[in-house]
Amino acid sequence: MEAVRAVVLVLSVLVALVSERFVVLASFSQSLDSDFTFTLPAGRKECFFQTMKKDASLEIEYQVLDGAGLDVDFFITAPSAQVVFSDYHKSDGVHTVVDTEDGDYMFCFDNTFSTVSEKLVFFELILDNMDRDDEEVEDWKEYVQGTDVLDMKLEDIMDTINNVKARLGKSVHIQTVLRAFEARDRNIQESNFDRVNFWSVVNVVVLMVISGIQVYLVRSLFEDKRKIRT
Repeated sequence: MEAVRAVVLVLSVLVALVSERFVVLASFSQSLDSDFTFTLPAGRKECFFQTMKKDASLEIEYQVLDGAGLDVDFFITAPSAQVVFSDYHKSDGVHTVVDTEDGDYMFCFDNTFSTVSEKLVFFELILDNMDRDDEEVEDWKEYVQGTDVLDMKLEDIMDTINNVKARLGKSVHIQTVLRAFEARDRNIQESNFDRVNFWSVVNVVVLMVISGIQVYLVRSLFEDKRKIRT
C-alpha cells in the first residue's frame, strides 16, 4: 500500500507540472506586440493591413520622429470599410479598437499635404485575444489530478503568471515609447544644431564682408587722390 501511495503521489506531481506548462503557454499566447519604423516620402500615403479575429482587441500608437512640422494624417479603416479613427496633422496618437470584426484592418499614414518634407514614422501594434479559445484554455483542467492531495491552486498560479506577464508587457511598451520619444528629441536637437551652425557660418561670412567694406571705406577717406605736379 505504501508503494502504491508513493507512485500515485509521484504521478500527481508530474501531472501538476505538465499542467503548469499548459497554463504558461495559454497565458503567454494571448497578446502580440510589434513595432516598426519607416520613412514616409513627401506627397505619399503608406497603408498597412492587420488581420483580426472577432471580439479581439487592437491598439496602435504612433509618433512622427523626424521631418518638417512633425505631423502626419492617420486613419484606421475596419473590414466593413468604416473609418474607425482619424487624425489630421498630429505628431503622435494612441487608438484602441475593441470587439474587432473578422477581416483585415487597414491603418494609413498620409503625407500628401507635404510636397517637400519626408517624415520618419514609428508605430507600435498590440494585439490581444487573438488566439483565445475558451474550450482550449479549459482543456488543461481535464488532465489535472491529485490537486487536492498536494493542495495546489493552479488557478492562483495562472492569475499570478498573467499579472507578471501583463506588467512585463507594460514595461516593454513604456520602454519602447520612451525610446521613440528619445529618438524624436534627438532628431530635433540635431536639426537645431545644424540650423544653428549654418546661420553662425552665415553671420561670420557677413561680418567678414562688412569688416572688409568698412576697412576699404576708411582707407579711401585718407587716400590723397590729388595729382602732384612736378
